[in-house]
Amino acid sequence: MQSTQSDTLTIALTKGRILRETLPLFAEAGLEPLESIERSRKLIFPTSVDGVSFVVLRGSDVPTYVRHGAADIGVVGKDLLMEFGDEGLYEVLDLEIARCRLMTAGLNFSTRGHAAKIRVATKFVNIARAHYASRGIQPNIIKLYGAMELAPIMNLADEIVDIVDTGNTLKANGMKPLDHIADISSRLIVNRASMRTRNSVISALVERLTTAVDSRRAV
Repeated sequence: MQSTQSDTLTIALTKGRILRETLPLFAEAGLEPLESIERSRKLIFPTSVDGVSFVVLRGSDVPTYVRHGAADIGVVGKDLLMEFGDEGLYEVLDLEIARCRLMTAGLNFSTRGHAAKIRVATKFVNIARAHYASRGIQPNIIKLYGAMELAPIMNLADEIVDIVDTGNTLKANGMKPLDHIADISSRLIVNRASMRTRNSVISALVERLTTAVDSRRAV
């Protein structure tokens, strides 16, 4: 008997690098899309497990879909959970993929003084405000959505708060990492109501994913 949308377990996946690293991990746990996600314009995909589907979203939207119950489970970077909070969610597993660091950065030739105020460009407004406040600095936050490295070069900001992977982009733009705020990786989140009503199927999936993560770590 084919599942209807109302009884389908929906898993929200994050587009881009996280998606590319998530799919092989889910495959190891026995869950794969029935068609190529990267080659399709669809947003919802049936999987190899009857009654389970994937939906592909922007990372910033994944917690919202899970929080409001439109998706039961989600895969999202820890940075977004730090920025937007985890109300209505359970963070159940560190998938240990898409690893990076959340850091402040500035121009190579800049000297950090002890000024009480600083201009900071970032999309992580809440994280940045809390970080600088912990250092006794009142940040003037300038919200941007991309090309953060350009802000100090164009004298829009003194520093940035952004995700750093290899650091090559910073170096290419004459910048250097400064404060380490947090290590980031992708996390499995679950809607709290779904955890109660679909506990057995969700727990079984979490167990299979935990085994896959542990197996990778052991290699």
